[in-house]
Amino acid sequence: MRQQLPAELIKAHAEIRELARNYGLETFDLIFELVDYNEINEIAALGGFPTRYPHWRFGMEFDYLNKGYAWGLQKIYELVINNDPCYAYLQTGNMIVDQKLVMAHVYGHCDFFKNNMWFSKTNRKMLDEMANHATRIREYQDRLGVDRVENFIDACLSIDNLIDFYSPFVQKSDKRPMVGYQEEERDEASPHRFEAKGYMDKYVNPPSFMEAQRRKIASDAEKNRKFPAQPERDIMKFLLEFAPLEQWQREILSIVREEAYYFAPQAQTKIMNEGWASYWHSTMMTQHVLKDSEVIDYADHHSGTLGSRPGQINPYKLGIELYRDIEERWNKGKFGKEYDECDDQDEKRRWDKKLGQGRAKIFEVRKLHNDVTFIDSFLNEEFAEQQKLFTYGFNRRTGMYEIADRDWRKVKEQLLFSLTNFGQPIILVEDGNFENRGELLLRHQHEGTDLEYDKGIETLKNIHALWTRPVSLLTKYNTQLKLISFDGKEIKERDA
Repeated sequence: MRQQLPAELIKAHAEIRELARNYGLETFDLIFELVDYNEINEIAALGGFPTRYPHWRFGMEFDYLNKGYAWGLQKIYELVINNDPCYAYLQTGNMIVDQKLVMAHVYGHCDFFKNNMWFSKTNRKMLDEMANHATRIREYQDRLGVDRVENFIDACLSIDNLIDFYSPFVQKSDKRPMVGYQEEERDEASPHRFEAKGYMDKYVNPPSFMEAQRRKIASDAEKNRKFPAQPERDIMKFLLEFAPLEQWQREILSIVREEAYYFAPQAQTKIMNEGWASYWHSTMMTQHVLKDSEVIDYADHHSGTLGSRPGQINPYKLGIELYRDIEERWNKGKFGKEYDECDDQDEKRRWDKKLGQGRAKIFEVRKLHNDVTFIDSFLNEEFAEQQKLFTYGFNRRTGMYEIADRDWRKVKEQLLFSLTNFGQPIILVEDGNFENRGELLLRHQHEGTDLEYDKGIETLKNIHALWTRPVSLLTKYNTQLKLISFDGKEIKERDA
């Protein structure tokens, strides 16, 4: 049930909206709704949307969030949806200072959603689309049974990360090959003709024989044609186009794939997005919005948000600190050839060209980058030392986790490795007609880390449920190529 915002929050919203505009934040219209803790946990369990299709995982997530709240282990302060207009939720019972912090934080998120390039291809009416998805899946459950539909959704969700996150930005050329190239290919596909004078040609190159040879060459070419022509990273799309699915199955797989692409930019920009929102709530709260009586509570909750835990990267902390570092560097001119070639560390510390380009630079960064390019472009030695970043590993001799390296290059390398494809394996469709038997061959693009065997097996089984023919996976364990196959009954493994 929607609750009317109290007058104090309406006034705070008007103030924060005006501040955001003055700072140059450009957002969709923002609608704040007030909900209780039970409702906000329900919305969070549904991925931030008030309505989703019915599935057991949403109930499981709701139970987890509710118990965490009841036991004092966690509390949701804000939820915001990438939509036009943009919806955000405030929890009843929170302190006024928390509500103002959330509003300022949400304006940062909304600006990021609207202006970051990686969100530019997302559906801005996804709130309505999610409701439509829910209606269609409920109709299938009424007609076919809940268990049957839910089991199929399970199989689809197990591969919702097997998409090509960059495909929305790929421009496919529709230009046709040049005529000369077409003729050359046609000549190569034609049977060999013996030279003969015109009146002898039909005897030296009999038309019936030539036509039979032409058909044979075309048939052989069709058999040998690679399918797909290039390895396909979007496995969900490949199954949509070529798997022998019923119409209801195809529609559900399409729904899961559409939602996977909608959520993909949020995973690609977690550090940047949370850092940007934290930067702006910090700026607006400390410079304009806070009352004297609210400073202590704000500092307590803000520090809790930015607190780091052992063994984990806090995206809020890393993001906001890197934005601040970029702003300082571009304000002082601490970039470019002259600065990079300076060997005097004392001079570098005092370096200040008073350029004042920091704010413009972070707006540019917000527009163009995702987490991988953000870290790759701007995390440098000085930042790593300032933030005390290091890599760690498990020492078998002592039985403890210990610092493995403080070299900023190693830190950056490991961080980028964990962010690339979200730390998940890259799987490609290598052959849709493996061994000419209509089987599916997948290939693991090995990047130095072996697959988790049990998860790989379960995923093979789920892909088999969609493909219905044997499915094989080419991967590597301990430098040895392995071919793991599932035919619907048993798992087989052999060296490849």
